[in-house]
Amino acid sequence: MTAPKIGRVAPQFKLAATGDKTIQLKDLRGKHVVLYFYPKDSTPGCTTEGQDFAARHKQFSQAGAVILGVSRDSIASHEKFRAKQDFPFDLVSDPDEKACQAYGVIKEKNMYGRKVMGIERSTFLIDDAGKLRQEWRKVKVKGHVDEVLEAVQAL
Repeated sequence: MTAPKIGRVAPQFKLAATGDKTIQLKDLRGKHVVLYFYPKDSTPGCTTEGQDFAARHKQFSQAGAVILGVSRDSIASHEKFRAKQDFPFDLVSDPDEKACQAYGVIKEKNMYGRKVMGIERSTFLIDDAGKLRQEWRKVKVKGHVDEVLEAVQAL
């Protein structure tokens, strides 16, 4: 599948999310959307990334942005992760990899010497008109959220 293009309408999705919600990207028009894909709930890097987004949540909200975390984990797993970490934003479940494929984040990874297909940590910034404005791939967690916040505030 081809990756989304900067300046074009972001790939749409309709997926289950925490809080017994169904999230459709098109329903978020009028707000900026920070869509961050992460490999797995309750793992060290993913927990730190979520905590970093949570720590800056108020600033993202003030800049008119909604944060959504996406992984292949189940809603039950997401609910536990979100509750334990007290995340103020929703986590989206993509077990069939629909959004993951649309955004081109499923990559071959090396896991303990074995090749596996998994989510490459990636973040996408979608503007209030639904267009993809920026993307970060192969994200390193440290300092990432600050970079995304600067990009949101610049919109």
